[in-house]
Amino acid sequence: MSVRTQSSEQSVEASHRAGFACFVGRPNAGKSTLTNALVGQKVAITSNRPQTTRHTVRGIVHRPEAQLILVDTPGLHKPRTLLGERLNDVVRATWAEVDVIGFCLPADQKIGPGDRFIAKELAGIKKTPKVAIVTKTDLVDSKALAEQLIAIDRLGEELGITWAEIVPVSATANKQVDLLADLLVPLLPEGPALYPEGDLTDEPEQVMVAELIREAALEGVRDELPHSIAVVVEEMLPREDRPADRPLLDIHANVFIERPSQKGIIIGPKGKRLKEVGIKSRKHIEALLGTPVFLDLHVKVAKDWQRDPKQLRRLGF
Repeated sequence: MSVRTQSSEQSVEASHRAGFACFVGRPNAGKSTLTNALVGQKVAITSNRPQTTRHTVRGIVHRPEAQLILVDTPGLHKPRTLLGERLNDVVRATWAEVDVIGFCLPADQKIGPGDRFIAKELAGIKKTPKVAIVTKTDLVDSKALAEQLIAIDRLGEELGITWAEIVPVSATANKQVDLLADLLVPLLPEGPALYPEGDLTDEPEQVMVAELIREAALEGVRDELPHSIAVVVEEMLPREDRPADRPLLDIHANVFIERPSQKGIIIGPKGKRLKEVGIKSRKHIEALLGTPVFLDLHVKVAKDWQRDPKQLRRLGF
């Protein structure tokens, strides 16, 4: 078993490489946080609730010798709704198209049925190199980490997966994140850059703004709400008649929930919660777009949208 740490790094002299890598793993395995750490900026929604990523966010890592495009997929899981099934289809379609797959397994949780479910699916994909990434290493001591590394090695042997690398990382403590990029790059095909220097993602700005609002709306709500929230940005327009040195972007967005009873949870007593969502997301949106923003939020009911094909389409799924 070859486990990589910073000291075993090797310099690889090669021509320019460019390609796609995707991180897979059960919900809440640290995929989005890792994407953000590699890109160096917030491009993927992170939350301590499982199943928060619904769009395939591509983060772009620029290096002198390579361009690594990270495809962040929803966590693969046993689906209970039509939305769940669609998310799983997105994952499988993505796996078929990337150059390398990073399988994220948290250091602080034993390998469980969800991990095995994904590993079995991965075993069926023969040609694509697979890197096992042990995430959240800052949460465990060296003994627990060693046990997890051995368990992952065994899982590969048992299912006939040859790991190209096994890499322990901590995205929050920024440990071995650069090393992970160093190890993914040689697995990419040779070729010119696929995106202009400076681009960090190819997500449309409206989608990213909606995700930032949804992330703020997810924080602190009760457990029944995480999947019930969808956000649609209706319009983003620069306000007219503003002096050039003081621009303002007007953003109008709707927060959709599934039942009228959920409205009060999102809005909060005297509108306090919705106001907090607005303040928090506006800060992130302004950082993303680099301009002051006026954010107008409304909460609407879209009855049982997760199970309704027509509403799923309307909400962008």
